[in-house]
Amino acid sequence: MMANRIKHPLGDLFGLKNFGVNLTRLRPGGVSALHHRHSLQDEFIYVIEGAPTLFTGVDEIELRPGMCAGFPAGGAAHHLANRTDADVVILEIGDRTPGDEGSYPNDDSEAVMTPNGIWRFTRKDGSSY
Repeated sequence: MMANRIKHPLGDLFGLKNFGVNLTRLRPGGVSALHHRHSLQDEFIYVIEGAPTLFTGVDEIELRPGMCAGFPAGGAAHHLANRTDADVVILEIGDRTPGDEGSYPNDDSEAVMTPNGIWRFTRKDGSSY
């Protein structure tokens, strides 16, 4: 599903440890991530180019350049999709709280951030892929 997403981890380039910054391009048909929420991590997105659709499970909101959205830890599940014929470019910012967990209400997947900052993905029953 992420074939049309190109993510550039800018925070990693500068050795940032407390928060991550990604410059992400969504080609037509691309999605930012599976529909998800974080247990401990706050997220923020800012639209630079294009018109992505924000899905929250309740609403679908078309965003434009200069618009932004924030997702507090434990809040609504969310993702962005590019339903247009042009690329979308967004800036994503999120903290790197150790022990954060990602839940995916529409998929048989969950994620836990390991102490070294690597995401470990399993099925909801805990079994490996």
